[in-house]
Amino acid sequence: MELKGIVSGKLVLATVAVMSVNAAPASAAECIAPSNPGGGWDFTCRTIGRILTELDLVDGNVQVTNMPGGVGAVTYAMVASDRPDDADLIVATSTVGITQIAQGRYPAPLDTMRYLGMLGADVGVIAVDDDSEIQSLEQLNEIMVNDPASIVTAGSSAAGGWDHLRLLMVAKEAGLEDLGQLRWVQFDGGTDAVTQMMGGQIDVVSTDIGEIGGFVESGDIRILAALSDEPIPAFPDVPTAKSLGIDVTGYNWRGLYTGGEVSDEDYAAWVEKLETLYNSDEWQTAAVEFGLVPIWRGGDDFEAYVREQEKVMGDISREIGVIE
Repeated sequence: MELKGIVSGKLVLATVAVMSVNAAPASAAECIAPSNPGGGWDFTCRTIGRILTELDLVDGNVQVTNMPGGVGAVTYAMVASDRPDDADLIVATSTVGITQIAQGRYPAPLDTMRYLGMLGADVGVIAVDDDSEIQSLEQLNEIMVNDPASIVTAGSSAAGGWDHLRLLMVAKEAGLEDLGQLRWVQFDGGTDAVTQMMGGQIDVVSTDIGEIGGFVESGDIRILAALSDEPIPAFPDVPTAKSLGIDVTGYNWRGLYTGGEVSDEDYAAWVEKLETLYNSDEWQTAAVEFGLVPIWRGGDDFEAYVREQEKVMGDISREIGVIE
């Protein structure tokens, strides 16, 4: 069977034997992170790419491409128009991306892509600069309820995106009635938001622990609360919002999609490889070190889960008036 692919801008022809799904490695694999280096999508691609190579699940190294823009919309449009049937391409996505789709912020609907698998969930956190006068979630809630316009909040999503929604859910639970009074600034990644916060332009960041874990370890920022049912394994001393009387959780799962015209055979091969990767010691260790809770959903199960997530995000967005 002849396969055609693009490597370094050149058309390459190769003749290969037809192999079973169990034996056939993906070839010339590329993973696109729709963000700048250093964020959660970047971690997803670089870590999964490295482990795919280490476990010999692909031939050679996985090329990682950063393509920021529109919180994933630029990459989504490119795959839909230029590479819908490219079986060597996988793209990092998450709850953030599905929220954008649910709100009509992407150029094509959910079923434009095929969703391969979820390998873990990042935990949402609310953080302040280490020198901030805001010392606790209780103090932040008092400010958000009584003088919301006095602070500037930010994260790695647009107004109405998942980072924003999670903070609004906390503010609403604390008693803020007019959610529109809380000022929000969008950045392409949690790293960028934290950098601005450290520079004094931002007061509070709502994002995933995986985006900013390094800043926590260095002592540059403080986490006021984790939006999870249980403490984050990598940061067990951080209180959960639930433990502080705010019944809000905000998980951001990490997963991958491929083009909507990729064949069933190639789709199944990727799902199998990713499940093998998920069960490896390498992934389990890397995920926990990054602050993720390892969780696997793959194939049809993941496709159904993503569709349900889109509905949930749409319902929440309508409830708080982000969309009609």
